[in-house]
Amino acid sequence: MSNKSRGGHSNGRMNRRSLLQSAAALVSVPLIAKATTAWAQEKLNGEGEVVAYSWGGSYTDGLRKYVYEPFTEATGIKVVDVIADVAEPQITAMHQAGRIDWDIAYITRRFYPEMHEAGMFVPIDYSLWDQESVDGTPAHLRIEDAVGVIQFAYLLGYDKRAFPGGGPQNWVDFWDVEKFPRARGLYGLVGRHNIVAALIADGVAPKDVWPLTNDKLDRAFKKLDEIKPHVDKWWTAGGEPVQLLMNQEYAMTLAADGRLATAIKSGAPLEIVWEGGYVSHVYQSILKGGPNTVNAQKLIAFMNRAQISAGFTQGTGYPGPNTNALKYMPAEVAGLSSANPKNASKLISEDSNWLAAKRPDGKSNIDHVEERWKEWKTK
Repeated sequence: MSNKSRGGHSNGRMNRRSLLQSAAALVSVPLIAKATTAWAQEKLNGEGEVVAYSWGGSYTDGLRKYVYEPFTEATGIKVVDVIADVAEPQITAMHQAGRIDWDIAYITRRFYPEMHEAGMFVPIDYSLWDQESVDGTPAHLRIEDAVGVIQFAYLLGYDKRAFPGGGPQNWVDFWDVEKFPRARGLYGLVGRHNIVAALIADGVAPKDVWPLTNDKLDRAFKKLDEIKPHVDKWWTAGGEPVQLLMNQEYAMTLAADGRLATAIKSGAPLEIVWEGGYVSHVYQSILKGGPNTVNAQKLIAFMNRAQISAGFTQGTGYPGPNTNALKYMPAEVAGLSSANPKNASKLISEDSNWLAAKRPDGKSNIDHVEERWKEWKTK
């Protein structure tokens, strides 16, 4: 089991904490109300604690400042965070052992169906939510025993210092090593983000990317063959690509939007290219048998309030599911959010249902895609 901790984790070790802290100091937040017991609904008040999972590093620092501390101030309930790279294996182990030590955890949509079927989660009590939260959170992210907590986008980012005349504007440009002959990076551990980028670079229309059928995978890997010799480093940790951009070891790379946004807010000379970005969601669930289920319901209701969700975005760089949060964000924060309609319209949404579906051989589509990726990368 992961130890209860206030430390960092591998995706946030590379000086991202200092970037986030300086970003928080730089951005004005007059529109983000700090929660007090005066405006927290009486039904959220309580006592004791709630044990909540997160990824550590700069992400958890921002979460504490903009969500956990206001929650404790508003409700009297202390948040104890646990840190781990991934949650699902530990939750499964706890479930099998019959001892659940956590209350809340993030669940990727890849693993949610299987864990849901195994009865690992309790229903979300949406009666605790205010109307603005319900109205702002799409129904497909507000389901029986899980709610979308984070929207991730993996997209092209570049160092403006490397391209004083203008940098790459899409994945076609990323593949153009003659026009843009500088160092570049891609994600080494997971293949599907690179595969989607390759299909866009090869001329596939965004609406036709999914599903990743075998013929499309063949096409993507053929396109990846072209760029493979020009990838200077395949990054593996979440904070790595932005750090390498800052160090000028990369001129352009695939990177997570939250990492890029946090760096830009701190004054980093980086640029986000929204065109052709890969967007997906992570769920948040309450673990069945956890020690503080009632308090967990209250924390989830609090996190999804529009004003708190706005603070969450400022503290972590990532948008939550409540689109009403945009009206509470400073313009410079909203402009760097993947939930902003101007940016969202350029993104390609992951088909999580297709990825989770089983193939005739019994494997899931995502396992098939990632197996092909690992085989290609090791050639």
